Amino acid sequence: MAIKKYNPTTPGQRFKEISSYDDLTPGAKPEKSLLKPIKKSGGRNNTGKMTMRYLGGGHKKRYRLIDFKRDKDNMEATVKSIEYDPNRSARIALVVYADGEKRYIIAPEKLKVGQKVLSGEKVAPELGNTLTLGNIPLGTDVHNIELKPGKGGMLARSAGSYGTLTSRDGKYAIIKLPSGESRVVLTTCRATIGVTSNGDHALEKSGKAGRSRWKGRRPRVRGVAMNPVDHPMGGGEGRASGGHPRSRNGMPAKGYKTRAKKKYSDRYIVEKRKSKK
Repeated sequence: MAIKKYNPTTPGQRFKEISSYDDLTPGAKPEKSLLKPIKKSGGRNNTGKMTMRYLGGGHKKRYRLIDFKRDKDNMEATVKSIEYDPNRSARIALVVYADGEKRYIIAPEKLKVGQKVLSGEKVAPELGNTLTLGNIPLGTDVHNIELKPGKGGMLARSAGSYGTLTSRDGKYAIIKLPSGESRVVLTTCRATIGVTSNGDHALEKSGKAGRSRWKGRRPRVRGVAMNPVDHPMGGGEGRASGGHPRSRNGMPAKGYKTRAKKKYSDRYIVEKRKSKK
C-alpha cells in the first residue's frame, strides 16, 4: 500500500495525499449478507437535543458486520477479498469457511487473497490466525486483542496498530499496547497474529475541507473565537490568546490528568503510557 500525491490541478488537489488503494482486491463488491444500515443521528439524542456538536451530513454508508470474536474454531477459512471499510481505518478481509459461511475479519498487513486462516486453542501462530495469548510465542506482534475471554477483540484494531506480547506470569500475559502502556490480560483471551493493515493511514492528508464533510464531520468552532458566555477562552479586546487552554466546561487541557484516582483497571496496568511531550 502506498500514498498517492496529486498534481496541483485545483486548490483542493495541491496538498492532497491519500491512499492509492492498490492493496484492495479489484472489482470486489461488499458481501450483502454482512451489511447493515446505519442510522445517522446528526449529533442528536433520542429527544432531538444536540449532544455532539460537530457531526452531521456525510456520504451514505452501511455497516459491515466484523467477526471480532473469531470463534469458529479449527475450521479453515480462505481469504476471498481485501476490501475497503468506510467505518474504520483498517482494511477488512472477506473469508469463506469450509462449510460455506462468510465472515469479515480485520485484515492484517501482508494478508493475501487465497491465503488460509484458522482460529483455535492450538493452531499455528501464523499471520491472520487467532489463538489464546497462552499459546502465542513471546515477542509476537498481535492485534484485535480481547480484554475478556469470549467477548471479542477490543484493543489494537485501527490501521497500523499492534500490541507486543512481552511476558507471561501464571494466568496472566503482559502486552505492550500501541499507546506505550503495558497491561495485564488473561492468557485465555484471544488475539490475532500480525499488524493491522493500512499502516500508511497516518500519513494521509485530505487536501480540502470538503473531504471532512464527506466523512460527516462539520467545522469545529475555536473557543477563542466565541463570546465569554459561550466559552472560558472567549471574548477580550482584539485577538486575545484566551489564556490557559481549557474545554468548554472549564476543564484544563494539555496534560491535566482526568483519570479517576482509584479506577478498577489500575491493578492491570503494569506501566503507564508514554507522554507525547
